[in-house]
Amino acid sequence: MPKASRRPRTFGDLRRSPYDDPALRSRSVRDELRGNLLARLRRRDPLFPGIIGYDDTVMPQLVNALLGRHHFILLGLRGQAKSRILRSLVALLDEEIPMIEGCEIHDNPYTPICRACRERIAGEGDATAIAFLPREARYVEKLATPDVTIADILGDVDPIRAARGGHDLASELTIHYGLLPRANRGIFAINELPDLAGKIQVGLFNIMEEGDVQIKGYPVRLPLDILLVFSANPEDYTARGKIITPLKDRIGAEIRTHYPRSLGEGMAITAQEAWLARGDTLQIPTFLKEAVEQVAMIAREHRHVDKRSGVSQRLPITALEILASNAERRALLRGDDVAVARPRDLYAALPAITGKLELEYEGEIKGGGVVATALIREAFARTFSRHLSPADCQEIVAWFDAGHAVLLPEGLAAAEELKRLKGVPALLERASRLLGEGNPAPPVLVAAAELILEGLHALNKIDRTEERGFTGLGKPAPEAPPGPSPPRRGRYVN
Repeated sequence: MPKASRRPRTFGDLRRSPYDDPALRSRSVRDELRGNLLARLRRRDPLFPGIIGYDDTVMPQLVNALLGRHHFILLGLRGQAKSRILRSLVALLDEEIPMIEGCEIHDNPYTPICRACRERIAGEGDATAIAFLPREARYVEKLATPDVTIADILGDVDPIRAARGGHDLASELTIHYGLLPRANRGIFAINELPDLAGKIQVGLFNIMEEGDVQIKGYPVRLPLDILLVFSANPEDYTARGKIITPLKDRIGAEIRTHYPRSLGEGMAITAQEAWLARGDTLQIPTFLKEAVEQVAMIAREHRHVDKRSGVSQRLPITALEILASNAERRALLRGDDVAVARPRDLYAALPAITGKLELEYEGEIKGGGVVATALIREAFARTFSRHLSPADCQEIVAWFDAGHAVLLPEGLAAAEELKRLKGVPALLERASRLLGEGNPAPPVLVAAAELILEGLHALNKIDRTEERGFTGLGKPAPEAPPGPSPPRRGRYVN
């Protein structure tokens, strides 16, 4: 869209401005999206910034649908960025477009479709007031629920408007427009489409095929200019009775989304979305971020987790935030200047994990806490195996098998914990190798050593008690030193 030196304020000004381009006067919103997308492709500009992991899968299909001027639907489980993708379409619209001032459906001054605007243009001519509609106001989103009515979507007669204006109830001027007409010249998104009642789905037929709607039986045709986009869960979308076949037939493209296909993609998404801007006093080792992401990836394939529901990417995001918060809390209580997260902090994120898992029957019997703890244990096993192997730690395992033990209660300062870990042969050397640093800071070294112990425990090479005492398999638990007993966390089942 061209930029005028001074915004036109009337229809006459508009006709004498750069906006009066024959190619733009009646350009549809789908043509507008196509044109702006083509321009981005030519310039090699990023198409959808912030969307990670879809470059070779979802994005080509989405681009093809937009270039083909198609209405489309995104099918995917929860937490797969469907809503974010739909909302990002706004960036492909022009910065602003002219409209008749005060029009509820953003009428194009050159081709008005509502009666009130046609009468204004006929009566006021070039003096008709013009306003400009920003791209952000051209996106309308509705979450489909069973209680949505035709009036909500299309509109209804407004008796109060009829009384105030002295109009007959049969007059077009008494219409109160619904969300769909108010999205005219823009994008209308419906989330969870199958939850929309069948009769409402039927109401979308005309707009998708003929480009018009009829409101409350009025003998009036509104040729709306809209791109319709939808999102849905694949299970609901393909279920008989959830969505009517004629509506599916009118949707131009069916695009499947997915969860991150690699650990790196998942970590990149989590790092982008998690709130970790807590100053320079927080450090989260990379291997802990890996472990957090592994929890989600393991859950998506775990036999106790419902595959049809999925495991949202919000799980690792919130888990990482709580892990960071627990490290902060510990540092504040101990008066440490820097909070360094440790593997034990991941167990503090159990509330963020259990609330995001839909369990199968056997998982429900076991309980969400038990399943989540098992996921964390497996995550530590996989993370450990990415950096080391049990063969690298034979000396450590042999020390525990010889009857030795180490107790690491909750709240132990990093310096004190490091002192205890020095008694385990080769442990700190292997921790340094895991970190890839010659002289790591003590809190980071402690975190790496903890991961090794957690990993060996997860791989059934050593044992551990609820009080965080690590021992050889089948060996007695270490005794706590004199003084107050360490708090029982009650989070392990041995």
